[in-house]
Amino acid sequence: MNQCKKPSGLLGKFVLWTMNKRHGGVTDWGLTHVDIGQSDVILDVGCGGGRTVGKLAARASAGRVVGIDYSGESVRASQRENAELIGRGRVAIEQASVSLLPFPDDTFDLVTAIETHFWWPNLPQDMVEVHRVVKPGGRIAIIAEFYNGGKHTKYAGRLSGVVGIASLTLDEHRALLERAGFSTLEIIEEPARGWLCALGTK
Repeated sequence: MNQCKKPSGLLGKFVLWTMNKRHGGVTDWGLTHVDIGQSDVILDVGCGGGRTVGKLAARASAGRVVGIDYSGESVRASQRENAELIGRGRVAIEQASVSLLPFPDDTFDLVTAIETHFWWPNLPQDMVEVHRVVKPGGRIAIIAEFYNGGKHTKYAGRLSGVVGIASLTLDEHRALLERAGFSTLEIIEEPARGWLCALGTK
């Protein structure tokens, strides 16, 4: 679980490779609910192995995507995955924490957090920091296959206590976004697979 939270070393490289493969289904499902404009400037928080960055860049074909991760191993993997797009100036990958984003206010049309928000060190305050860098009228999209509800209910409390993963219910996701300042909230669930997509607008 620690390697899922912050990949490092040879084992981290393997974990990142599996993440790119294993998270494809929930990512593709979640992104079908996200409005992405061709010229959008997008931030992917916790970019991991970088596969999602490439998918976002394909949707925002005249825009730009920035991926951040606090794991150096993840940054290197994401840079390798997106080397061509980086060379074309379409993508940038940086090492940074969601708790202190290195961007000015009102920078991004869209911020995505895919399979990552439940690891953030101070989830309520970190979501406020995300809200800061979203443009007025911009959007947040949280996509995950773990939350407190549906098929994961019996595991949520146990994992939260053992590894510190945040296990929020659907209503708690709504409250999290609302308290950070987002509105026009939409919480979408695929209960059979345990998938969640939480959307909000600044």
